[in-house]
Amino acid sequence: MEKRIKEICETRVRYGYRRVHVLLDREGWGINIKKVYRIYRELGMQLRNKSPKRRVKAKLRDDRAEAVGPNDVWAMDFVHDHARSGVIRSGIPI
Repeated sequence: MEKRIKEICETRVRYGYRRVHVLLDREGWGINIKKVYRIYRELGMQLRNKSPKRRVKAKLRDDRAEAVGPNDVWAMDFVHDHARSGVIRSGIPI
């Protein structure tokens, strides 16, 4: 059984012990999920966490520049107004 769990984990790297249990159950092993977890940990298997790309990019960005005087640093804020007719205006008179 340990051999089969190791084969599944080598072919399907992103599967954790719960998914391995489902595959073993479909193959007819009839094994308890707690036993699968115990064997999974004994074999040194571990599902590695993926870090979100959004946070990685935020770490690599440069810090904001400090404002020394007025109009030194500008923010990228855009405000839109809704007219009664439903037309969106962006600060420019129609």
